[in-house]
Amino acid sequence: MPAHTVQARTIRLAPGADLDGFRGAIRRLVPAGIPPETVTWVEGEAPSLFPDEVPSDATGPALALPRAVAGLVASVVMHRDPERYGLLHRLIRRVADGERHLAEVASDPLVHRLHLMRKAVGRDLHKMHAFLRFRRAGAEQGTMPEGGRERFMAWFEPDHHILAEAAPFFSARFPSFDWSILTPDGSAHWDGTALRFGPAGRREDVPEQDAFEAGWTDYYSSTFNPARTNLAAMRAEMPKKYWHNMPETAAIPGLVREAGRRVGEMIARAPEAPVKRVPARALAAMAAQEPDSLVALNAVIRASEPLVPGATQAVLGEGPIGAGIAFVGEQPGDQEDLQGRPFVGPAGQLLAGALREAGIDRDRAYLTNAVKHFKFEARGKRRIHQKPTAGEVAHYRWWLERELAFVGPRLVVALGATAVLALTGRQVPITRARGPATFEGKPYGGLVTVHPSYLLRLPDAARPEAYADFVADLRQAAALVAEPA
Repeated sequence: MPAHTVQARTIRLAPGADLDGFRGAIRRLVPAGIPPETVTWVEGEAPSLFPDEVPSDATGPALALPRAVAGLVASVVMHRDPERYGLLHRLIRRVADGERHLAEVASDPLVHRLHLMRKAVGRDLHKMHAFLRFRRAGAEQGTMPEGGRERFMAWFEPDHHILAEAAPFFSARFPSFDWSILTPDGSAHWDGTALRFGPAGRREDVPEQDAFEAGWTDYYSSTFNPARTNLAAMRAEMPKKYWHNMPETAAIPGLVREAGRRVGEMIARAPEAPVKRVPARALAAMAAQEPDSLVALNAVIRASEPLVPGATQAVLGEGPIGAGIAFVGEQPGDQEDLQGRPFVGPAGQLLAGALREAGIDRDRAYLTNAVKHFKFEARGKRRIHQKPTAGEVAHYRWWLERELAFVGPRLVVALGATAVLALTGRQVPITRARGPATFEGKPYGGLVTVHPSYLLRLPDAARPEAYADFVADLRQAAALVAEPA
């Protein structure tokens, strides 16, 4: 009998991640029973499935893929590996032949390789979201474009074909100005209403620097923790290939050089170990007190023995009576305890920068904490922050309620879960409560967001995105106060 000849086929798809073209081809290839090993996938300028290569009258069962397979396909088509379409064709053919749960079999060599590709695409998306930096176009001239909308540009070199997937993140994050993202493969453009894509760009078309460079550097410097310096982890999380687009990285060599000295200073200025806690005396100091002003209330707080052990002094609220916004944090930190002022440590510096970006004058806002004394654990000469218990928060709630009544803000911003507990008496996850809130029975409006110290604990790569979310929350607070009462 003559040997059976298998016809070879070529399928041409659009350059990059042509998910629609791939789906269209697969819907004809798989029902027609065409073996994956006979198909060559090619990226070209004119996406088309050659009509003489797959029977136009191909019939077969409808192609219904499990959700896990569909999700894997959508991610892997963005990978830069030229074999990705052929690998996916093999996967889909096996699923169609009865291996419905194949995508969940991690030990299968094909599935393992595809999952590694999806993971690489996910990492690339994360890097783009975290490390892309916009620069104002025309910043040297300091001119505002026609129509009053600022325009910004950014250059990024992704490892994979992720631009179309990544761009909606930026249009949602920065809807109020026009921007363009240029890459070696293509470009994305936002005009305030629509997102469109265009041809590849050039790095030299993006401004080298603008007035916001110093802000990025100040932000990074204020969040850099010298006690957690780990160069290997830093390079793994933030590879040097991204540094030339990130103005804040210019500060890294100096911060690393100074890390040892700064850690030594932190240890040297730590005070003595805490004294034994005596709750009864602290509670007695509050008995029968009914201050008639904020000054009188502060005198009571200052004279009271700390409920939490070892604090140097009570840290009182700071700001004007009648402030439009009051910010409530958790408790004073090490620097606040030593200086006797709220939000002067690293978290306070970060908050100050975020307030400036949100258009909120710190001097016209009121800043305080749910707990008025620093609670810590002594480890050698270092004082390590300890979260106050629900009972300790409840104890200090007496002061907080009267303090806010004397200040009379229109809006209270709860910074973190402890502040929410102090204001509501309930423990609520920040992820669920974040945003505008109603504090039952209170004469002021509310808004819940994270505590700035949360941002300091994040990995370097995750901070810019989280910081932008934090600033957006503060802008929302400013807008709520600006609305007519």
